[in-house]
Amino acid sequence: MHRFAIYLSPAPDTAWWKAGSSWLGRDAATGQVVSQPLIPGVSMSTQQRLTEAPRRYGWHATLRAPFTLAEDADAVMLQGRLTALCRERRSFLLPLRVALLGDFLALVPADTAGETQDSDNADNTRDSDALARSCVSHLHALAAPLSPAELARRRASGLTPEQDRLLQRWGYPYVMDQFRLHFSLTGSLRDVAPETIAALQDAAEQWFAALPPLRVDAVSLFAEPTPGADFLYLDRMELGA
Repeated sequence: MHRFAIYLSPAPDTAWWKAGSSWLGRDAATGQVVSQPLIPGVSMSTQQRLTEAPRRYGWHATLRAPFTLAEDADAVMLQGRLTALCRERRSFLLPLRVALLGDFLALVPADTAGETQDSDNADNTRDSDALARSCVSHLHALAAPLSPAELARRRASGLTPEQDRLLQRWGYPYVMDQFRLHFSLTGSLRDVAPETIAALQDAAEQWFAALPPLRVDAVSLFAEPTPGADFLYLDRMELGA
């Protein structure tokens, strides 16, 4: 495999997985194209274009961004270390809501930005943040260092000094205090008409409204088989409690 990624992702036989995969138009467990929901006011070609970026990665929220294994590491070592850290984490429920996150639509924890004062929801968001930190710190030794070209590509997007420090330390700028859990629903909407963005957001809110809070009871391992290929779901490691 070219790269691996550690994701928070529903099990492939659940309603959450099926709803998310359908929204994106691809099932990363089977590698098959799936039908997307019809969105009033948005053509199918536009919808496919605007969901193209997250579709390649599969239905997920990132815990540890894609990385290449170090020369002295292999997939067995990665799975073993991931299984061990999962045993130390507890399962939890995570209510989600649709939000415009920067210039793209995403599902984010429901208590983000003060949406709710529910202390249980806040605790569950802290659990997801702690799980992400654990995946970054415990697996970092297995990752190959970023090449100069990769560093330059990350920096080209414009990073704060803190993000650049995190990039150099952990190989990715949006970790630790810069981390924000999200399930991407679109790519960049920077040049998209406001009415199209509104239609997408309304459709997403309706599409996911009937689902219960997401039960986070495992961490998923995804992989990019060859450079630029679609990511595939490989395995699922259950949390300890």
